[in-house]
Amino acid sequence: MTHPDFLWHTPDPKPAYDVVIVGGGGHGLATAYYLAKNHGITNVAVLEKGWLAGGNMARNTTIIRSNYLWDESAALYEHSLRLWEGLGDDLDYDLRFSQRGVLNLAHNQHDVREGRRRVNANRLNGVDAEWLDPDEVKRFCPIVNVSDRARHPVLGATLQRRGGIAKHDHVAWALARKADAYGVDLLQNTEVTGFEITKGRGTAVRTSRGRVAAGTIALAAAGHTSVLAAKAGIRLPLQSHPLQALVSELLEPVLDCVVMSNAVHVYVSQADKGELVMGAGVDAYNSYGQRGAFHVVEAQMAAALELFPIFARARVLRTWAGIVDVTPDASPIIGRTPVENLFINAGWGTGGFKATPGSGWVYAHTLAHGTPHPLAEPFALDRFRTGALIDEHGAAAVAH
Repeated sequence: MTHPDFLWHTPDPKPAYDVVIVGGGGHGLATAYYLAKNHGITNVAVLEKGWLAGGNMARNTTIIRSNYLWDESAALYEHSLRLWEGLGDDLDYDLRFSQRGVLNLAHNQHDVREGRRRVNANRLNGVDAEWLDPDEVKRFCPIVNVSDRARHPVLGATLQRRGGIAKHDHVAWALARKADAYGVDLLQNTEVTGFEITKGRGTAVRTSRGRVAAGTIALAAAGHTSVLAAKAGIRLPLQSHPLQALVSELLEPVLDCVVMSNAVHVYVSQADKGELVMGAGVDAYNSYGQRGAFHVVEAQMAAALELFPIFARARVLRTWAGIVDVTPDASPIIGRTPVENLFINAGWGTGGFKATPGSGWVYAHTLAHGTPHPLAEPFALDRFRTGALIDEHGAAAVAH
């Protein structure tokens, strides 16, 4: 396609909107887009304290999959994956969406049992899933070290062939362009400083560019959601951690799938330009720092070389951290808060990018109707009071 000369306007804030979305990343932009497209709600503002998609949307490793364990998670992520499969055409933009397959390696008997269990659970939920033995892993990804003399021998792997990657900035630009075309105001450099709450109801957002009245307020600010919610007097069950990642120098194409490993704490893909994109674990402490952490990166490189000796001479180009918000059960929160007309979409941890279209779809429905979309209903904030948790620590893996 020919790239358009212009993607979106930069308007001044209006005095009032039907919906104000706080957070101009993937989920905020997708929510605005689907509010307009699916529900005809276009008097919408997206508030972003920096530049659009400058937070976690620009700091993730772009892995897309839907092979989560529990029924509720599988349904939501599978809905998202199906949207991904038509999203480029829907947005009329090349998202570089590549369904190259996602391998989750097993290195011990616990991994094998968990992997086989997840394959069976996925199949029962209509999610494509396969179990590969070591020889099949080698055929699918020839550069993986499957020697039985390796420090972490590969005993098998789950495979979701429909999984893959996409170009994160293209996704953000395409969503912003379409939302703008519907008349949504995309307000960059507009930091939220507080909320006005009258008789338990959210009525306005205070920003660095003035007061904005809102019929509905929707939080979608990833790792900083708990900070924003606190301004409205709400304490959320979230912890924010830096999630470490890096890219290598440009290399010739050698890796045509995504490889993930819980046991050695690394996941790897190769981007279109040729750089290896690698993710690791989260820093153990709570923080909003976005710099790379040497101790994590060093362990990450050691892990990568266990799996891919071919990368021994590759050089690291840059490192960074994204701020992930993690709930006690490693599943998101979508829906109402104790403040009337103030909604939340948060707690995606490291699963946010893959959920972008699905999250936007169900959150837009929830905002438009004032009640949860059926796929979002199990992820209500109230589950932490009732105990109806959706524990996805295993399927969420070390980071994804």
